[in-house]
Amino acid sequence: MAEVAYGSLPFGEMVRFFLRKLNLPTEHWTDIYTREHDWAFVVAGANRDALVADFRAAVDKAIAEGGTLEDFRRDFDRIVATHGWDYNGGRDWRSRVIYETNLNTAYAAGRYEQLQAAPYWQYVHADWVTNPRHQHLAWDGLVLRRDDPWWQTHYPPNGWGCQCSVRGLWPRDLAAMGKDGPDEAPEVHLVERLIGQRNPRGPRLVLVPAGIDPGFEYIPGSSRQRGAAQGNMGQ
Repeated sequence: MAEVAYGSLPFGEMVRFFLRKLNLPTEHWTDIYTREHDWAFVVAGANRDALVADFRAAVDKAIAEGGTLEDFRRDFDRIVATHGWDYNGGRDWRSRVIYETNLNTAYAAGRYEQLQAAPYWQYVHADWVTNPRHQHLAWDGLVLRRDDPWWQTHYPPNGWGCQCSVRGLWPRDLAAMGKDGPDEAPEVHLVERLIGQRNPRGPRLVLVPAGIDPGFEYIPGSSRQRGAAQGNMGQ
C-alpha cells in the first residue's frame, strides 16, 4: 500500500471497519456527512446500486490486498466504461480522491480502535508532504490525553489528501520526551463554510474548526466504537 497516506500494510481493524459498511447510492458528496461515513460506503454521484457495488469491490480489494493507486485506477477505468458513468472532475483527480479517502479513513478508524489502550495520543504530521497545511504542521508533536475533547474534531485525516496520523504514548514516553504531562489543547476557532453548492437539494452552512476541511471534523470509526460499547453494556 505504498501510495496510501501512512504507507501502512492492511491490518485487521482497518479491513473489518470497511467490511461492515453498507453500500449507499448518492447524488452529491454532502448527502451523508462526517460520522455517517462510519456506516455507509458512498462514492459521490454514484447513484445506482450496481455502480456503487462495483466501486465497493474495487476499494475492498485495495484495502484487503494493499493495492496501489495505479491498481485502483485500472478498476476505476473499467467501472466507468461498464456503467457509462459521467463523473465530475478529471480521471486522475477523481480516482485519487476515491482511493485515498476510503483507505485513509479506514486506516484511521482501525488505528482509533487500536489506540484505545494508550492514555496519551500524539499528533504526527507526515514529513514527506511537499505542501503542508500550516495548521496541521503547527499541531505536529502535540501530546494530549486520549479523552481530550480536541480529538473529537481534529483526529486525522483532517482534509482531502491529509497525511497526518496519531501515535499512542504512555507515561514513560512522555518522561523520555521531557514532559511531566500532556500539552494544553490548542484553542478551537470555528468558521462557517458553505458546502453543497451543486447539490440539487441546495447548499448548507456548516461550522468547522479552522484548518479542517468540511466533512472531516470527526473521528473515523468512533460512532461504531460507541455503538459496540453500548451494545456490550446491554448484555
